[in-house]
This record gives sequence, C-alpha cells and structure tokens, in this order.
Amino acid sequence: MLELQLTQPGASPRALSLRANFSWSFIGNVVYAACQWGILIVLAKLASPESVGRFALGLAVTAPVIMMSNLQLRGALATDARLEYHYSEYLTLRMLTTAAAFVAVAAIVVLNGYARETGLIVLAVALAKSFESISDISYGVLQHQEHMDRIACSLMMRGVIALFALWAGVYFWKSVAVASLAMAGGWAIAAVFDLRQACRVARESRWRPQPLSPDDRVQRLSMLTVSAVPLGIVVMLLSLNVNVPRYVIQHYRGEGALGMFAVAAYLMVAGTTTIGALGQSASPRLAQYYAAGNLQAYWGLMRTLLAIAAAMGLIGILIAASSGRLILTMLFTKDYAGSSDVLAWIMVAGAVGYIASVLGYGLTAARRFAIQAPLAALVTGVTATASVLLIPHYGLVGAAWATTAGTATQAIGSGVLLHGVLAGSKPQAAAGS
Repeated sequence: MLELQLTQPGASPRALSLRANFSWSFIGNVVYAACQWGILIVLAKLASPESVGRFALGLAVTAPVIMMSNLQLRGALATDARLEYHYSEYLTLRMLTTAAAFVAVAAIVVLNGYARETGLIVLAVALAKSFESISDISYGVLQHQEHMDRIACSLMMRGVIALFALWAGVYFWKSVAVASLAMAGGWAIAAVFDLRQACRVARESRWRPQPLSPDDRVQRLSMLTVSAVPLGIVVMLLSLNVNVPRYVIQHYRGEGALGMFAVAAYLMVAGTTTIGALGQSASPRLAQYYAAGNLQAYWGLMRTLLAIAAAMGLIGILIAASSGRLILTMLFTKDYAGSSDVLAWIMVAGAVGYIASVLGYGLTAARRFAIQAPLAALVTGVTATASVLLIPHYGLVGAAWATTAGTATQAIGSGVLLHGVLAGSKPQAAAGS
C-alpha cells in the first residue's frame, strides 16, 4: 500500500484547547443558525408561504445529492489521526464529486419538469451548496489542526452573506431565484477565502505529502473514495431521512403546507447547532483517544456529550410545549401560529436526534464508516414508511411523528453499534501487549 511521507502526527503549535475550540465553534454555529433563521423570517414576512415552500423544496432536493457527493470527507479528514491521506487528496476528490453532484441536480430538475421559477431556485440552491462543499472540506483541515476559531469566523461570514443576499433579492427584485443566485455568488467568494486559509494551515502543520506519480495519485484517490463511500451513503440516507417528510408533504399538501412545516422544523436548529459545535470540536480529540487505545478518556468525553444532548433536548421540548404559538407568531407571522403542535412534536424528534448525532460522531471518530450505512438505510426506510402512512391522514403532525420515528430508530441503532465497537476494542493497557 502506498504511504505518504509524514512526520509525527499532531496538531500545529497554535492549536486551541478543547474548551476554546468548542466556544468558538458554538459562537460561529449560533451566528450562522441565527442568519438561517433570519432567512426564513425574511421569506415568511416578504414572500408567500408558497415561496417559502419553493425554497424549502430547493433545499430538500439538493441536500441528499450534495451530501452523498460530500462523502463526509470533512469528518474523515478531521478524524484522520494517523494522517493516511493529505489535504490535497481530500480536496481533489471533493471537487470532482461536487461537480458531479451539480450535474445530477440539474438532471433531476429536467426529469421532474419543475415550473420555471421552482427549477431556477433548485439550481441556484445547488450552486450555492456546491460552493459550500468547497468551504466544508477546507474546514476539515482546520478542524483536524484544532483551529475552530477560523471555521467560526468563516461560518459567520457566510451566514451574513446568505442573509443579506436573500433579503436583497426578495426586497428589491421580488424573486427567491435571484436571491438564491446572489447567495451562491457570495458563497463562491467565501469558498476562495476558506481554501486559502486551509492551504496555509496545511503548510504550517507537520502534514507533508510525498511527491507521487500521476498513476499513484489516481490509485490513492481511488482508495480514498472506496473508504469514504460508506460515509457518503450514510449522510445521503440521513439527509433523505430529514427530507422524505417534505417530499410527501409537497405531494399531498402542496408548497404552502411545506413552507409551514419548514418554518416549524427549522426551530430545532438551535439544538442541532450546539450539538454540531460539540461534535465537530470533540471529534479530533475522540479520534486521538480511540487511536491511542485510551477508551476510558474516549468514553468519558462521550458521556459528557450525551448528557449535554439530553439536557438540550428536554429544554427544547419544554419551550415548544409552553410557548410554541408565541414563538412562531413573534418570529414569523400569525399565519404560522397554527403550527405550534407541529413544533412541539418536532422538538421531540430533535431531542432524540441530538443523542443520535452524538453517537454518530463517536462512530466516525472510531473510523467505523461501513457499519453506519445499513443503519442509515433502516432509519430512512422507517421515516419514509411512516410518512406515507401518516401524512395523508394527519398532515403536518403526521410528518412530525414520522420524523420522530426515524430519529428514535437512529438513536437506538447507533447506541447498539457503538457499544459493540467499544466492547471489541482493546483498552490502552492492552494495546502494547
């Protein structure tokens, strides 16, 4: 097997502490999520529920394709504790798969025969998400070297760009399609900035690739693709799991109802944001603990993450149950207040999903990619079946129930898989024998 010429693995001298990384990651993700909320608020106040539904459909159509093409390379890069591949190899593969993903989305638009405005929105969102994918792989090298402060600054910049672009497009041109194209242009500039940052950090770190022939490079890219495909399948299926209820709502209830559901569902992003910040900050450390055989430290950090996830989920449920109608009215308009019961059930799904996400970060840190794919397929199957059975009869509440069924399956399955991984691993004391 080909190897890169590497020095002793480790973070660069200016790597931040775990607490500092989490703080920066939390701040960056909170600002980014606030900007995403702002986008929905702008659309809800300046456009019709149908326009919100078209934008939500654009996200729902592009997300599974883009997520599959991403192959979860950022997570693979960030947890590459033994430095098996160089950043440039991850980046090359990401660019190739992202180009293929955009072509695939364009084909979906043509084959489905979307109306002109809807098709333009889907393509514009796909373009924006393509540039986001380039930023995402750049974040992988920054995360690997534990520079979450730089990722946070980039996230905040991209969030503000997206919010301003969407507002300007809807306010001045009265077009969500134009707004989405403006967002794509802003994210293209951000992607160039992120690439330059990541390349600089890679040069400053102890991450040195050995010169390889073209044939060797192709062979290594093939090996990386094969190792990452299971994660790509996992994230695609989990993205489908999130979006299948939206497809069914759009089919049975129309774009207006989809807009209502999208607004309610997006309010659980506050918890998702925090869990994402925790998982991204802790993943490199978890990977180091697992690679070193220090299962006590690995499990100690996992317990802390799970406790935080459970507490956040409970708080979200209580807030939605007591103040859901008021929150929807204040943030959006009174037209959305009728979705308060949907919001309460969505927060239940979110609470279970937070725990499932933490367990997923644990599996990825342990480099257990392939075993996650069958579980993701099961989760998506449960959500799809529940959606088809429940949404025609119970509407948006049925969609929330279907989402809850899927996240519960994911949490239980991930817990079983992680327990099996840890039970079959050697502790530190036995690692050297």
